[in-house]
Amino acid sequence: MKYEIIEHTADVGVKAYGDSIEECFENVAKAMFDIIVDDGVVDCVVEKDVVIEGHDYEDLLFSWLSELVYIHHAELMLFTRFDVKIEENNEIKLRAKICGEKIDFKKHKIGLDIKAVTYHMLEVNAEEGYVQVIFDI
Repeated sequence: MKYEIIEHTADVGVKAYGDSIEECFENVAKAMFDIIVDDGVVDCVVEKDVVIEGHDYEDLLFSWLSELVYIHHAELMLFTRFDVKIEENNEIKLRAKICGEKIDFKKHKIGLDIKAVTYHMLEVNAEEGYVQVIFDI
């Protein structure tokens, strides 16, 4: 199982797993869009590049998911594929190729509207191979 949903009062959370931090970041993004789209039928039509920097992994995770929420709302996009690479220098930098398509209300059954990412219970555990986040819905 790549992720599990965390029950939380009036919000929804995800704990995503992976063999690497990159895989955890990919799986938490996939989980977020699985929450947004009930039927999960999103085709890879439009590819975008995303570059995010952070002071630590928690900051990077928050910024990564916040950017995806922003693109989703601003451009009415849904995403299904995430290819994440993380580099560590003075800052931690995430480079990702994401792929998806514009929302088509005839095709996509929209589930929960994720308004924002929160810092509440946000966790990155590289040793145990998981990340955790709560979304404001």
